[in-house]
Amino acid sequence: MPSTSAAEVSLDLVVRDLVVKAREGRELLSVERLDIPAGSRIGIRGPSGAGKSTLLFAIAGLLRPSSGTVAWGDQRISEMSPGDRARFRRENVGLVFQDFLLFEELSALGNAAIAARYASRSSRRAIIAAAGAGLERLGLKKLGGRRVESFSGGERQRVAMARALANDPGIILADEPTASLDRTSADRLIEDLSALSGGSGRTLIAVSHDAALHARMDRVIDVVDGRPLV
Repeated sequence: MPSTSAAEVSLDLVVRDLVVKAREGRELLSVERLDIPAGSRIGIRGPSGAGKSTLLFAIAGLLRPSSGTVAWGDQRISEMSPGDRARFRRENVGLVFQDFLLFEELSALGNAAIAARYASRSSRRAIIAAAGAGLERLGLKKLGGRRVESFSGGERQRVAMARALANDPGIILADEPTASLDRTSADRLIEDLSALSGGSGRTLIAVSHDAALHARMDRVIDVVDGRPLV
């Protein structure tokens, strides 16, 4: 692990003339200009099918745009190879999804520390320690050895958050993180997200329909018909 915390690395997001098209050529997303300073907490909202998740996936490097630029700091991930984009995410990005994407047969700690399986030997111990610390911070220390198949939705999403934070990322990207949760669990998750991003230097970008989540953001961007209203 590098000595400098990933969350301390300033990575402003710069998007210019971004276009994402479906395979048949239909335009899914068009972003002329978007600037997000490092450390911001940004909500993205809009109707279903408006292009919110497409925007999130484009800035995460999970898909390659048809044209335009997506840059985090001086790193243009829109021009990277798939392998380089994956490496950028491993080193800089924590991802949280609506459907948790956990391994049912693994324990909470096994899931939270999954990145250790793909890290260099010298980094594994630090990732496991960070995953355990994340579970403790999120109130799951006593459940770390239990398989997640027995967990509630709220517990699963907190495990997913601990996994996202295990490599101390400077960027957290969340796609509908409260959509599968009841109101009580959703409110707790919002508190956790706010606490783990606010004042930490981390950038948080969250796609959501949840007004309670947007109320805790520094800025909310509306997406309509594939275009962010900025």
